[in-house]
Amino acid sequence: MLLGSTMVLRRGFDPEEALRSLQDDRCDSFVVIPVMLQRILNLPEDVRAKYDLSHLKVTAASGSALPGDLALEWMNAFGDNLYNIYGSTEVAYASIAMPDDLRASPESAGKPPYATTVKILDAAGKEVPQGESGRIFVANKMLFDGYTGGGNKEIIDGLMSTGDLGRFDADGRLHVEGRDDEMIVSGGENVFPREVEDCLVRHDAVLEAAAVGVEDPEFGKRLRAFVVVSDPAAADEKVLKDWVRANLARYKVPREIVFLEELPRNATGKILKRTLAEQP
Repeated sequence: MLLGSTMVLRRGFDPEEALRSLQDDRCDSFVVIPVMLQRILNLPEDVRAKYDLSHLKVTAASGSALPGDLALEWMNAFGDNLYNIYGSTEVAYASIAMPDDLRASPESAGKPPYATTVKILDAAGKEVPQGESGRIFVANKMLFDGYTGGGNKEIIDGLMSTGDLGRFDADGRLHVEGRDDEMIVSGGENVFPREVEDCLVRHDAVLEAAAVGVEDPEFGKRLRAFVVVSDPAAADEKVLKDWVRANLARYKVPREIVFLEELPRNATGKILKRTLAEQP
């Protein structure tokens, strides 16, 4: 918009119509939320092959985490044009994962861009060593001034909290582990829903997954997972629990797995976990 670029807007999203617009209107940038990428990749391969996207330079994804190996699947299908942008309404952008970042670490949020500082702080507001998890704080020139109803995000030494937990890896890439209010303690261990969600969507039968914390008599708390599958005959609850058990620690196996036709989302495509948590 700042450059006066031509914008191609649609009131609703249809995966094949999106491909047709990208081709026919010669769009060089595609702004998406991750579920849009998932729905395009779920199209039959012969349908996707009808459209030439060789001119597409940037697929900019934001709004929610890229689940599982979605980044690799997209780039393998449409080229290395995917950029994963992590931030929030309050802090604007915090980090950007370039295509090479996503090739090396598909679940990473990349590195802070120019004039942006990101630090991982502990509960006392002290910076943690590289590799350790903590609260994500950001400083740049675009931090918001506060909510219209009053209040603000926590600020420490000019850095504002995103409300997320994460860590930096040895290559300086940021890994967002989840919302700080979503983490549960199960069997004395910290469990992040995103880790279990990523594990589930890596199963061939699972299209989408979300997890929320629920009470459990044995572990104190465990996750209840909600999944959308490509074919109900392809996987049942036991199959998916065994899949998680084979890839993660036992205490990370969901207490139960609920099958849905689709996950509830808001207008921006974010999964409504509060709605899922209210289910009996």
